[in-house]
Amino acid sequence: MREHHHRSRRFFLLRALAGALAGLLPTWTTAHVHTSRKAASAEEDLKKIAALLNGKTRGVWVFTGDSITQGAKHTHGHRSYPEIFAERLRWELARVGDIVVNTGMSGHTTRQVLNDMEWRVGQFRPGVVSVMLGTNDCARNQVPLADFEANLLSIVAQVRAMNAVPILHTPNPIIAGKAPERVSLPEYVAVIRKVAGRENTILVDHDAAWNAGIASRSAEAIHREWLNDPLHPNQTGHQQLAAVLFKTLNIFDPAQPTCGAAYYEGAH
Repeated sequence: MREHHHRSRRFFLLRALAGALAGLLPTWTTAHVHTSRKAASAEEDLKKIAALLNGKTRGVWVFTGDSITQGAKHTHGHRSYPEIFAERLRWELARVGDIVVNTGMSGHTTRQVLNDMEWRVGQFRPGVVSVMLGTNDCARNQVPLADFEANLLSIVAQVRAMNAVPILHTPNPIIAGKAPERVSLPEYVAVIRKVAGRENTILVDHDAAWNAGIASRSAEAIHREWLNDPLHPNQTGHQQLAAVLFKTLNIFDPAQPTCGAAYYEGAH
């Protein structure tokens, strides 16, 4: 009886502590308590996104990552892929009330994103969170592969705990011969695919799409047309990133300018 009393008292104290924390922390940090929630899947997540796009509830879409997501410098003043997505969403799909937030930061890795999740993601109470990382993690292996995998798993778990849909991206291929410190990027890409498969998340596989372009044309042509330096996509490269995202989310329409159609509307 005494042992049962101690167990009951410990259980009561743990419940009290959980309740106190729930009152102090953002809701997504304690959401893991609801263990009976049905496990999410990429197919279900795509259905959620389709329902969001077809519904009347306004949505918040957060894009986070490094300089590629930020669209820093290398777009030559043109739109980055999150901005192209915003044009597709808020203009062409007429979801003008939706909000697209870009918290990509140049030079950042999974470690920095994970340590800053509330500021970069949680505060916006998103419905969808898009994550593209790895190009800096692999630089001189500053985030070892095992840590990279663990960080990605934690990011996905925290996004799901926010009741948001996670989207993982593989980064675009680089010119490894001119960026030897990042020669291990393909290994990090493999980890992203592994995490997406294990966690059953939506995966936007830019690496596969760009390599298909290289195979059908040439590495020299793709690099010249889509990259501004050995790492960063130029404005055309960002259009390619956006197109792969649209196709993954089933919102690609070749008749629309964000998907490659002409913007020109006639004589002025």
